[in-house]
Amino acid sequence: MGRLIIAEFRKTLTTKSWWGLMIPAVVFAFGFALGWGAFANKVGNVLDSEETQDIAHALGIEIGHLPMGLLAIGHGINIGLVFPVIFGVYALAGEYSKKTITTTFLTAPNRGSVLTAKMITYIVWGMLYGLVIAAVASLGIALSVDQARQPTSGQWLGVIGASVLAGVLATLFGIGVGAVWKSVVGSVITLSIYLLVFENVLVLVSYGLWKVSWLGGVLPNGTMNGIVGAIGAEAFGAAGVKLPRINEEAQWTLQYFAGAPGAFSWWASALIFFAWTMLFFLTGWASNQRRDIT
Repeated sequence: MGRLIIAEFRKTLTTKSWWGLMIPAVVFAFGFALGWGAFANKVGNVLDSEETQDIAHALGIEIGHLPMGLLAIGHGINIGLVFPVIFGVYALAGEYSKKTITTTFLTAPNRGSVLTAKMITYIVWGMLYGLVIAAVASLGIALSVDQARQPTSGQWLGVIGASVLAGVLATLFGIGVGAVWKSVVGSVITLSIYLLVFENVLVLVSYGLWKVSWLGGVLPNGTMNGIVGAIGAEAFGAAGVKLPRINEEAQWTLQYFAGAPGAFSWWASALIFFAWTMLFFLTGWASNQRRDIT
């Protein structure tokens, strides 16, 4: 098993995919965190104004120091997580596309050991992606949000840990999709459209037309985003705002601005996305045990 894992690392390190996808992950994570951080900081300026404070007091709403950085950081991390998903696709689908899967399977004791080695290897890569994405998104927040609105050290650690977890699951999710589809191009195009467009539109339309607030909390992209985004939404609601009667619409809007519309909690999002990951991963595992490689 040790030699198979070393071989898997050599396969990824001798290709351009790991750093070729890391670059846009860093750029998008930093850019989105910087932009959303600047927007959240401006909202914080409005909420801190004397006029807003007077209105809030008259309505019986208490506004304290809001963790605006946490409200924005999820957007940077979530957009960055799309790239470890794509990176995971290359684990098996890439070998089928390059016609190297036959050699890989024939030189290993069995297919199960190959897939296990790939899983272990890409867990490490997912951790690296999650850590780097969290670091650059944190930098974007640090540069765009005032010090008084920055997360606490404990909240920073929570976000970093959640990002690492999300990076691992995102990579394994990509492996599963690629293993089922067996096509890099088909998997990447379909996943990109689904993660960036289709599910987001579906969640927005479902809430706008039918007030279905929970849909984003059960679908793959929403649950992946909720691992980090829900931390911001929960901390924002608990730390700075106390509403006498908070309704579902206000809650959903807060979650949306945190990057996790419909999320139940960060740990529930992690569990549901883990279930989606295992569904595709185990399906891909089973199909590759029987698939003809000649």
